[in-house]
Amino acid sequence: MKTLASTLAGILGVCVLASSPTLAAPYDPFGSEAGEDYYSDPAYGQTGTSPYGYQGSYGGQGAYQGTVGQGVQAAPQAQVAPIPREIVAFRGDYKPGTIVVSTSERRLYFVLPGGEAIRYGVGVGRPGFTWSGTKTVTAKKEWPSWTPPAAMIARRPDLPRYMAGGVENPLGARAMYIGNTEYRIHGSNEPDTIGQAVSSGCIRMTNDDVTDLYERVRVGAKVVVLN
Repeated sequence: MKTLASTLAGILGVCVLASSPTLAAPYDPFGSEAGEDYYSDPAYGQTGTSPYGYQGSYGGQGAYQGTVGQGVQAAPQAQVAPIPREIVAFRGDYKPGTIVVSTSERRLYFVLPGGEAIRYGVGVGRPGFTWSGTKTVTAKKEWPSWTPPAAMIARRPDLPRYMAGGVENPLGARAMYIGNTEYRIHGSNEPDTIGQAVSSGCIRMTNDDVTDLYERVRVGAKVVVLN
């Protein structure tokens, strides 16, 4: 089953455990690239006692704890050197709560109040499967199931037509669905692919990072994907 899961993850383009975000030196990945206003609430993303919009500590409320679906314990997985989750200075003109994906950097930014963002490592589309544009998060799901789209089935007729959510599913622990497209921001059961361009257009994250982002993001949040 692991062989199948690895194959699916590689095809779908569909994590490493990290500690709480750490402060990094000021960083300006987008220069003067402007985005449209979205949230007018300056406190968006701030809940509980955390100034960064996450209620509870990692391993606490809302955290990825390695369980599957209905309480089945996930098998331990080998981890690779993590791309650290960091809080960085962010000078792009985007409102708090916006997700900004820099395809060239292979990084995702969740915009915070006060000129900062949480920066995550991500996997992006391989050559021929990259895209850019502005969409919204239209749905969120925990341990999502996977139905390969028709175009993917045409390329790989051996793929399953449906796969239930769980640790072997290439969508990982969480998924956020982007607009009316077939793209998602989702977890992965292959953390060594984070930071690479190997997907079919989806934005993949480690299960730990996608669970962290999932708790912060609202349905309706703006998603800006840059080349």
